[in-house]
Amino acid sequence: METTTSGLQLKTQRRWLADLVELLSSMRFAISLLTLISIASVIGTVLKQNEPMTNYVNQFGPFWFEVFGKLGLYAVYSTWWFLLIMAFLVVSTSLCIARNAPKMLKDMRSWRENVREQSLRNFHHKAEWQAPMAPAELVSQLLARVHANGYKARVVDKGEAMLITAKQGAANKWGYIFAHSAIVIICVGGLLDSDLPIRYQEWMHGKTPFGGTGVIAQIPAKHRLSQSNPSFRGNTFIPEGASSNTAILPRAKGVLIQDLPFTLQLDKFIIDYYSTGMPKLFASEVTVIDHDTGKRFSTVIKVNQPLIHKGMAVYQSSFDDGGSKLKLAGYPMNGSGNKRFELAGEVGGTTPLAAAQYADYTVEWSGFRPFNVENMANNGQDVRAVNPAQSFNQRLSTGLDKQLGSAARGADGKAFKNIGPSVQYKLRDKTGQAREFHNYMLPVETEGGDVFLAGLRESPSEPFRYLRIPADENASVAEWMRLRAALMTPELRQQAAQRYAERALPGKEASTAKLREQLQASAQRGLAIFAGAEEEGGYVAVSRFLQKVPADQQEKAADIFMKILNGTLWDLWQAARASDGLKAAEANEKNARFMQLAANALADSFAYGAPVYLQLQEFTEVKASVLQVTRSPGQKVVYLGCLLLVLGIFAMLYIRERRVWIWVKSNPSGNAQALMAMSSQRKTLDFEKEFEAFRQQMLQTGSASPENLSR
Repeated sequence: METTTSGLQLKTQRRWLADLVELLSSMRFAISLLTLISIASVIGTVLKQNEPMTNYVNQFGPFWFEVFGKLGLYAVYSTWWFLLIMAFLVVSTSLCIARNAPKMLKDMRSWRENVREQSLRNFHHKAEWQAPMAPAELVSQLLARVHANGYKARVVDKGEAMLITAKQGAANKWGYIFAHSAIVIICVGGLLDSDLPIRYQEWMHGKTPFGGTGVIAQIPAKHRLSQSNPSFRGNTFIPEGASSNTAILPRAKGVLIQDLPFTLQLDKFIIDYYSTGMPKLFASEVTVIDHDTGKRFSTVIKVNQPLIHKGMAVYQSSFDDGGSKLKLAGYPMNGSGNKRFELAGEVGGTTPLAAAQYADYTVEWSGFRPFNVENMANNGQDVRAVNPAQSFNQRLSTGLDKQLGSAARGADGKAFKNIGPSVQYKLRDKTGQAREFHNYMLPVETEGGDVFLAGLRESPSEPFRYLRIPADENASVAEWMRLRAALMTPELRQQAAQRYAERALPGKEASTAKLREQLQASAQRGLAIFAGAEEEGGYVAVSRFLQKVPADQQEKAADIFMKILNGTLWDLWQAARASDGLKAAEANEKNARFMQLAANALADSFAYGAPVYLQLQEFTEVKASVLQVTRSPGQKVVYLGCLLLVLGIFAMLYIRERRVWIWVKSNPSGNAQALMAMSSQRKTLDFEKEFEAFRQQMLQTGSASPENLSR
């Protein structure tokens, strides 16, 4: 009884194992795996891989950042589930090859000579005829015809008949073997180039990512990988004139330092641009210093032209700023101060604001561009422009986002123009909160006049919005800053209102004087509202004030208010210039355009969000090259797999296996009687034509006549 039970258990285990092998080696299982790999590859292509984690937080937000992080989408090709899918694909394809390849090889060698006459008559493509000659003679002629058509053939004696069996295109089955073997080889090559060796060192040798800051040379050994690391892919950042002998490998919780057996010294970085501002060529002139031999040699690394040295490839990946030296002028953006101060910084560094009123702020220099190419086809038309038919109240209630716009404006046509250098920085307060700014060094020509673009955004995921500060006759922001400070000074607002009233209502009559006092009070109140003395300033404050007016009178009230405001702002500018000992500005068209732009900029400045405006004055550019250093032992393995895949697909698509059998025997009259059959894996129109041509050749063999030929 126990023996019977053991036998049943053994059979059950074998059946379970056979079912598992059948599942793993099935086509549906392999297709499912390939589908999953395709989906993962799409994710890895669309979503940038191995970026700094802060980039993903800014892009997706805290919640989805955590979700995507748990799924490993920031390094798809290194996740455990992707590697597991790859391993299953290797196992599935290997089992499929192991099950089917021996049968295919055996079939390729087989002549399929165990056929009978009756089975040949059941073929769709067949022909039968008689020839006035002996069977042996007909067999000889038919064999020659078959060989002439490129078939391999042999003759089999069937006793009462002779069988010619022929085959062509048996290499078609090699296509199946090559294609499936290629999948295994490519997967193995991919696993060799994965981060499995690095994970092994983390698991078994205690290597941990480094998450702090400091000098690379002083980072402890537990965060460093040795030169014998078999597979890695990292980046090295080298400013002009500097050198590096390490590569940075990003990990989920920091970075690992990969030591290199040589030092790369960047002698010069070369970059060329298209007229659109896109990089056309960038290359690095480097000196390579070998640590083992001490030898030095110079070379140029270009895109798609890497340096190959000691089994490692160094690619030109990208470029960056290498610490350009900047000199800027700072202007107050709040309060009544107007004193300019000087500031210096270096891209990648930080600079505290030295002035006492800004002691709580630090500037973090994040970027510099020596030139910026923009599409100026619309002649720089200000996106603030609104439909004149709109009511003033509608225009003002559109809010700040409608008043601030993007510096890169679309147009039907394209007219690219270099609008000069720009600097990008973050202004961080003592609580750690920061806004990012993007300021251009030179004024940009627009339809209304020349303006300085001062960009701001709350987070890196947002586009920059630009404050447009009008340039004065000296191509500077000094006059607008003078006007802004005057707007914040109650005494100058009072003087401006008085000037405006006297200019609008001259005369010494008592009635005129009374009207002048009323107009002065209204002008002073209007300036105070615009300056934000009562609440937030700018056109938003004006709009809220006008909303208190009955709806049927708002349009008229808005026109009167704006007329008084614009006139008072002109006198405010004159009062400010007089206070600084300057002569009055001329009342001409140029200054009128300046005042129009200045008023819009003043309205927008209340949302600028920074106590200072920093304008770039001088710079010394320092370029830097970002090189990718890789060691890929699986590269040649993948190339071999790709070659086999191409050969396999070619063999399966363009090589057709055909089999021919010709049964020859004697008829009652002693002449030869032949029965031919042909088969192919794929029944195509070409095969039909080939069979018909072959049939006609058989017709000519042995002088067979049409009446003796049947199908």
